Amino acid sequence: MMQAATHNASSAVAAAVAAIAVFDIGKTNIKLTLVDEHGQELAVRRRPNQPRQDGPYPHHDVAAIEAWLLENLAALARQWRIRAIVPVTHGATAALVDEAGLVLPVADYEHDFALPPAHRPYESLRPPFAQSASPLLGMGLNLGRQLYWQSQRYPDAFARARYLLMYPQYWSWRLSGVAAGELSSLGCHTDLWQPGQQCYSSLLAQCNWTPLMPPLRAAWERLGPLRPELAQRTGLPADCAVLCGVHDSNASLLRYLRGTGGGPRIVLSSGTWLIAAALDGCVSGLREEADMLANVNVLGAPVACMRFMGGREFAQIAGDDLPCSAEQLQALIDAQVFALPCFSECGGPFAGRRGSIVGQAPQQPGSRYALATLYCALMTAYCLDALDAPGEIVVEGSFTANPHFAALLAALVSRTVYRSSDASGTTLGGWLLDRWERAPETATLPALLPAEPLALRGLAAYREDWLRKLGELERVAA
Repeated sequence: MMQAATHNASSAVAAAVAAIAVFDIGKTNIKLTLVDEHGQELAVRRRPNQPRQDGPYPHHDVAAIEAWLLENLAALARQWRIRAIVPVTHGATAALVDEAGLVLPVADYEHDFALPPAHRPYESLRPPFAQSASPLLGMGLNLGRQLYWQSQRYPDAFARARYLLMYPQYWSWRLSGVAAGELSSLGCHTDLWQPGQQCYSSLLAQCNWTPLMPPLRAAWERLGPLRPELAQRTGLPADCAVLCGVHDSNASLLRYLRGTGGGPRIVLSSGTWLIAAALDGCVSGLREEADMLANVNVLGAPVACMRFMGGREFAQIAGDDLPCSAEQLQALIDAQVFALPCFSECGGPFAGRRGSIVGQAPQQPGSRYALATLYCALMTAYCLDALDAPGEIVVEGSFTANPHFAALLAALVSRTVYRSSDASGTTLGGWLLDRWERAPETATLPALLPAEPLALRGLAAYREDWLRKLGELERVAA
């Protein structure tokens, strides 16, 4: 009887709806989403991403993340037939592994990777901006700095490493057993890649890291089936494919890469970071001191970008405040209340400056949310001006849930701004990767909703005053 019941259950799962599992690790939250063949979400599981502070340095709790992933895959596999898994993760993160697993914990980039003066300074090793299009950043936002710090602080463990895996490819390796490299994560302000030449930078040869680099594979390639022991543990099909995986902001670009019939050409990927990616931007005009950079898309092409920690800064200003009304935005403009950068500790054109509020700090419910919305829209417009790139704009990710952000931005930049009806461009990107070689442009994609510019009295003058106050800050800093 037990054998018959098991057989019937297996048959039911085999006949169930096929699904793609997109495993998305953001800097703040982790999400596992099942998507059907038509791009419709079937189920979503979430958990916070909380780095550990014990051990040799702050690091990602990959053991707990893996246990959570496998537990949820097993639960979901009882209802749907999961035929592929796509890892999507934040950037500036990598794993050093040997055949058995990690040789050092996976470092959290929000750590001070400073070495004593006796060590050669990292700045003398890293390639020039003209080669890497990767600006010199604080903390561990340049992955090369993390790796150099690890090699100097823990030389014996570092020497045991067989592979250096970008974070999405660490997870594809854990799931499939196949080690691979991939361009979108390698080109994410790591100092490891030359976008213009599409090859490794001089840093790898200087530090003798080249032997650690696994073969390069395309983000959409199937590295292999799920490891047999994991298939047995989760109940997933033995032929469940594991894709190579992709950097999260690049996942948000995928639906626009093959667009030849018009449509948005600047993608605002929003989450912990807000990244403005100009698909037709001029890479040669990027300025390192403004935290402008070239990311690398899944096809290997450089993409002009500028970013700031939009989600983190929004949360710092708004706290747990409720969404605001347009009238509350107007009230802050009338009262000349400004939020001046910056409210995070890393990244962005004003990194290193302490954020401040000019005018009477908002107290009423919704007013802090309003100030955070104004601030993030002004910062985004500032980044778009600096990029000086053509094309319509689309907002992807968490800021699509803000009822005023897209409309406020449309009023500030005086061009068409769309809001994706899909709340997560990364999930859609993972789904598109699975069908990348099967004409994804023919798929029915979530609608892009044009934002009606928000008519606020005195908005243009308010923006000019905000920019003037930034100039005052710059003169004080100088």
